[in-house]
Amino acid sequence: MDFTLTEEHRMVREMVRRFVENEVKPFLHDWDRHGADPKVYARMAELGLLGICIPRKWGGAGLDYISLGIACEELEYGDTFLRVIMSVHVGLTALTILSWGTEAQKERFLRPQATGQRLGAFCLTEPNAGSDVAGMQSTARREGDHYVLNGEKIWISLAEVADQYLVVAWTDLDKKARRDHSGMSAFIVEREREGVKPYTLHGKLGVRAGNTGGVVFENVAVPIENRLGEEGEGFKIAMFALDQGRYTVAAGAAGLIRACLDESVRYAKERHTFGRPIAEHQLIKQKIAQMAADYEISVLLYQKVGWMKNQGMRNTRETSLAKWYATEAAQRAANTAVQLFGAYGFIDEYPVERFYRNSKGATIYEGTSEIHTLLQADYALGYRVDKPLRVTLPPYPFAEDR
Repeated sequence: MDFTLTEEHRMVREMVRRFVENEVKPFLHDWDRHGADPKVYARMAELGLLGICIPRKWGGAGLDYISLGIACEELEYGDTFLRVIMSVHVGLTALTILSWGTEAQKERFLRPQATGQRLGAFCLTEPNAGSDVAGMQSTARREGDHYVLNGEKIWISLAEVADQYLVVAWTDLDKKARRDHSGMSAFIVEREREGVKPYTLHGKLGVRAGNTGGVVFENVAVPIENRLGEEGEGFKIAMFALDQGRYTVAAGAAGLIRACLDESVRYAKERHTFGRPIAEHQLIKQKIAQMAADYEISVLLYQKVGWMKNQGMRNTRETSLAKWYATEAAQRAANTAVQLFGAYGFIDEYPVERFYRNSKGATIYEGTSEIHTLLQADYALGYRVDKPLRVTLPPYPFAEDR
């Protein structure tokens, strides 16, 4: 195994670091209170981030999946809301359309996402359906050459700023009654369609700079050509999407751990107690060491997944493990950083307070820690074995770009 980053990887890392340092960090305190400047989406598009691992044929930068992970790590080093954009727009939606979409759908929906002309969001969770996907109530009834979509999705990142949504709904009500996942289908729904009503949720614990809300669909006419995959493949498509989204969450969590570590190291060297820097106290060293170890482990886990994606290998188990470990480690690191800062960790003059609030969400969304614990146990016990999928991510380098 070669763990050396390529020149391309290092260029991505340096580009994103400069963007975060110069164009994000100076405004984070205000953005965390009032929401980010919408111009940040356009700037990320200019840098090629919104299509980073989409083939050049479809308007993307044509980079590999490890580059996506590196970008997510560096973005969350600045703030979680930046990585969330990548998770939703690139991971959950663009990569899913790339893999499951027809040529016409890629031209119509993927290209404008890859270039940043349109933002994408993922609509799976509902007020009464999170981990229990079969608890969804949204339906899409077939009527001739279109479907009539009804339902409400909630906890949708980019809900009020997205231009198109990847929506999963029941198309077979008999299977819905039996909680049979094969009765679900997936659709790409444009925001401008009549009956699409997004809204924003306020009062969030963390990720305050980013938009989170819900979308109500009231008798929305969705053309059959907007259906992604075959009828009945919605659950498979949603699980495929989550594999991509979870990867970006894992990579981002590594960035949050590193941010906690860097702030803690700096503060521990500056802060003196009992006549010496607190960095010289053994218990402080223990905290620093654990953060450093968690960071290295998280990077190895997400980069392994990125390598597997580059090979076109299924990586559901490995992605789940990376997401589970890294997000739990990020929450642990943020908690430790606040404790190390003492009273100063309790005020927003220092970034560790924001890290602490932001770290919690990732242990809930895209599969709670409890869900991933059960998944990893089932894999270890042999109760769960992944079978080959009909559709996989295209291996890197992309055939259409060769």
